Amino acid sequence: MSIMSYNGGAVMAMKGKNCVAIAADRRFGIQAQMVTTDFQKIFPMGDRLYIGLAGLATDVQTVAQRLKFRLNLYELKEGRQIKPQTFMSMVSNLLYERRFGPYYTEPVIAGLDPITYEPFICSLDLIGCPMITDDFVVSGTCSEQMYGMCESLWEPDMEPDHLFETISQAMLNAVDRDAVSGMGVVVHIINSVLSAPSNMAPVSQSCSLFLTLVKNINNAVKKIRSLQEH
Repeated sequence: MSIMSYNGGAVMAMKGKNCVAIAADRRFGIQAQMVTTDFQKIFPMGDRLYIGLAGLATDVQTVAQRLKFRLNLYELKEGRQIKPQTFMSMVSNLLYERRFGPYYTEPVIAGLDPITYEPFICSLDLIGCPMITDDFVVSGTCSEQMYGMCESLWEPDMEPDHLFETISQAMLNAVDRDAVSGMGVVVHIINSVLSAPSNMAPVSQSCSLFLTLVKNINNAVKKIRSLQEH
């Protein structure tokens, strides 16, 4: 088994109309053994900027901490919020510095430009090579399943509600076909809508969708309907 799939995990980002979404599963395990179902894989790096890290759990936490350290230094020096493209270069540099003994994680970045609110998503490999797209990016042990679901469900210029539903269904159906990821999905929707006229913070919708709970509810509804029919 590859060290990238030792702990399992899945991260996905999608681009919509003036908005972006990023989602990750909640499982932390050691190969087939499940340890916990509340492991954090998405980390806020600004008001409208998130990074998702899939891979070896220890490297996930190390990379997140070191990126936060470098981000704080950048904001103190520059006196402004970092742009997603600049943050992508920061992540790429951090990973490439360790190319001979790399961090075993493949980041996914999603955010909006702090000035123009232009949506941005990208993914990087474990030595920092970026891939910028206009539709969706995935990372994790069930990448093939996520690619298949995204290619089937993604549409251009989706509104935030439609984008939330699309990425949620894509993630839930993808991790359902992978033994080392799942146990719930966390979704973040980032757009340029203001929560109050005087507040410049974005509206961010966060929702935990637990696959086991959904299955139990669906099974209960089916049993009730079958009893009613008979």
